[in-house]
Amino acid sequence: MPNPKGNPQNFEPAQPKGEEPLTQQISFRCTESMKEAVKSQDDPPEFCRRAIQKALDETNQQ
Repeated sequence: MPNPKGNPQNFEPAQPKGEEPLTQQISFRCTESMKEAVKSQDDPPEFCRRAIQKALDETNQQ
């Protein structure tokens, strides 16, 4: 009989992809077409993080 509480490895936190831990969340509104375009990417969360970081870098250079 399988364990109803799941496997212990499922309770371990996900490993961050970058140097800083990913502990915060941002929520914003967008159009349906934007949402679908983002969802069609290979890794939607990483795509959004890169796009936001690129925009922040451009803003900081000015």
